[in-house]
Amino acid sequence: MVAGKRVYISIGSNVDREHYVRAALDALADWFGELTVSSVYESEAVGFDGEPFLNLVVGVTTSLSVAELSRRFKQLEADNGRRRDVPKFSARTLDLDILTYGDATGPVDGVELPRGEILKNAFVLRPLAEIAPTERHPLCGQTYADLWLAYDRDQKLWPVDFDWRGQRVSRAQGVV
Repeated sequence: MVAGKRVYISIGSNVDREHYVRAALDALADWFGELTVSSVYESEAVGFDGEPFLNLVVGVTTSLSVAELSRRFKQLEADNGRRRDVPKFSARTLDLDILTYGDATGPVDGVELPRGEILKNAFVLRPLAEIAPTERHPLCGQTYADLWLAYDRDQKLWPVDFDWRGQRVSRAQGVV
């Protein structure tokens, strides 16, 4: 059996949010089996005026290539109503991004790794630090927990209650 890579994936939605986040989690669980799922956070839209987003990060282990992951994620987004003929910063039903693929750096199959949003956006860094606190960013070498502690941008986000497959995966209070 081929050894898999640890991959972290961000999920976001600000249109029928709970429905599309659950659809993404269902698809990822079907593809990869066991998921490491962060708390679900609500955050203000960044880059445009819009409804708040739900965001989380999921960790999986896979032997699929970056190209195959990217293809599957784009198809999943399309299957769930994601439109590509709208401005980059706009409302969306579903957004999935590969944050890291093992320790890969630079362009891999057309995807820049690690994804720059890790260091820029609280809605990516906070849930990543929650589920992979001691793992290190492949470029800067700092742990995600240390990066979150040092994060000083003014982006608002807060944990929300969220259930998936009959389990509470996130609570509005008492989260990191």
